[in-house]
Amino acid sequence: MTLTAPSMLSTIEDLIALSPRATGTPGGAAAAAYVEQRFADAGLETEILEVPSYAWKAREHSLDVGGQGFACSPILHSGLASHEWTGALRHRVEAPVVDIGSGKVRGHDVRGAIVLFDLTFDMTLAHTLPLTLFVHDPGRRVMRRDVLRSRNPYVTSLARTMTDAAAAGALAVIGVLRDYPDSLGYHNEYYRRTLFPLPGVWVTRDGGRRLRAALTAEPHAALTLDIAREEVVSRTVIGVLRGAGSDTVMVQSHHDSIGAGAVEDASGTAEVIALAEHYGKAAAAGARRDKTLLFVTFDTHFTGYQAHQEFARRYVLSEDSPWNIVLNTTIEHVGLRAVEGPDGGFASTGETEPRGIFLNVNPAFTVRIARAIRRNALHSTTLMGAAPLEFFAGGIPTDASFTLVAGVPTVSLISGPLYLYDDADTIDRIDVEQLAPVARFFADVIDDAERRRGSLLGTMPASLRRLLPRGRW
Repeated sequence: MTLTAPSMLSTIEDLIALSPRATGTPGGAAAAAYVEQRFADAGLETEILEVPSYAWKAREHSLDVGGQGFACSPILHSGLASHEWTGALRHRVEAPVVDIGSGKVRGHDVRGAIVLFDLTFDMTLAHTLPLTLFVHDPGRRVMRRDVLRSRNPYVTSLARTMTDAAAAGALAVIGVLRDYPDSLGYHNEYYRRTLFPLPGVWVTRDGGRRLRAALTAEPHAALTLDIAREEVVSRTVIGVLRGAGSDTVMVQSHHDSIGAGAVEDASGTAEVIALAEHYGKAAAAGARRDKTLLFVTFDTHFTGYQAHQEFARRYVLSEDSPWNIVLNTTIEHVGLRAVEGPDGGFASTGETEPRGIFLNVNPAFTVRIARAIRRNALHSTTLMGAAPLEFFAGGIPTDASFTLVAGVPTVSLISGPLYLYDDADTIDRIDVEQLAPVARFFADVIDDAERRRGSLLGTMPASLRRLLPRGRW
């Protein structure tokens, strides 16, 4: 059988062994080759979508106050002259430090200064409640005060602070990881519409306390960030299992990572591979489907989503697309919940990280999906209405955002464990008991879509949706 925890855990181990799987690196290329081979072995037609992207790295970084060095790590993708800039640049800033704490830059004179700020994680689980359509929460794993107050590491104050600091004439930034365990392994994303023009570094919460103490005696700091950025070729893997018609159901995740990337997103990639093998085996045994199945693992999740945009332009928005994608299913982050432990690290609770499924499908399909969640024992799972979000450039905070904004009905599973962007995202963070239930749930969704008219799967008929704005990002 293919939809089993041991088989998916083995795939996750294979992908971790190739890490880091960053775009444009040998590990990234090896991960793409691995997925393509697994698709081919499953009987799928395969191709690689190659799209230009960028590889950023810090060759040197340091922070010094009054001759005292402070442990730090680089703010990824910082110090860039433009979104398309490539080359090498050594930033060396010696300047007074203006401490804005967890507040905003506005109201502070930061011209010619280094801005010291507390990074805040701005979205709690409770913030998603207005979108909630259905919650499957036996045992009250989600609807507890401590869980609802937990914050994800994606929606933060970084982009706002960096933009405002640059506009106000600051020279650099220092971010204190206030809402984070004692780790310098936090790897922020490249938020695709926000340029990080100032050089910056992270310090831990304890490091921030010591830094602030040192600044009372010497309110100046020296910050060094030596960066290099080059254009690289990303590799997105596509596997096709052809049906009788052009209507197509898409199954998606991303294989790239900054560190080990066990949950983010070897887990999602393993689910996609398992589903490809499941349907490939059925096809080899003689099963025939009306709808084509399209299995995709993306690159560029951490470098600007260029592959996602090109895929949407070429295969969703273009009239020349070989596929009429009537449904997107996306799987990300099958992981265990963690909290800050007594030693300052990431302590596992042993519980499933609460997860949401963003969807913009018709009401009857939504009801059947809710029943499939209960039937497959996907506890700690919330259905969230995404129909209004498809008309905004930001879309949804998942890998499916660009196909959603391009007008594709979507069922996208996501969670935001605290360690998601950290080196602590290792194999022990996988929610092994939920690997098979998640796969069976998505098989149920795919099989349900197979029995329905593709043009009516969304919250509005496809013919009407095409008349409305699409592809805004």
